[in-house]
Amino acid sequence: MFTKNFSRRTFLQTALAGALALGTGGQAFAKVLLAEKGSLSLFNTHTEERLSVTFRRADGTYDIDALNAVNWIMRCHFTNQQTVMDVRTIEFLNLLDNRLGGGNEIQIISGFRSPSYNSRLSGSGHHVARHSLHLVGKAIDIAIPGTDLHTVRRTAVALQMGGVGYYPGAGFVHIDSGKFRTW
Repeated sequence: MFTKNFSRRTFLQTALAGALALGTGGQAFAKVLLAEKGSLSLFNTHTEERLSVTFRRADGTYDIDALNAVNWIMRCHFTNQQTVMDVRTIEFLNLLDNRLGGGNEIQIISGFRSPSYNSRLSGSGHHVARHSLHLVGKAIDIAIPGTDLHTVRRTAVALQMGGVGYYPGAGFVHIDSGKFRTW
């Protein structure tokens, strides 16, 4: 279904991200990684693509093809450029989904954002950060149909796994794998 393949470099980056998540994310994060398999159901609102995938097996190992599929659906819809999404961001999204009952179809408003698209948004009056974590695959803007944004935000904040931004006027919650902060 997805023809994009991980290069050796991409595989090593993903493996390193997973190792760092286990090594620096504390016991709670390691527990999340190993507790159960990681599955997501995603819908990209710009490309209208859907993906249901198990990216982490019950034994804690990652499925490289599944991560590749996640990278593809999270690509910049403006340029079709993709990056390696930070595994910690994907895990944050998975844990958030699980805390909200699991199996939700998560709408991806914005995943990876190319520099040219970020500049275009900035130039057209959108309030986007010049050094946004979207530019390095560490941020996702989401909505979950049937779950109000306030609940999504409150649940993400309670997890304290990274940044959480609340944009009710625009209809999404931002999550990222940066340091914990809210806005």
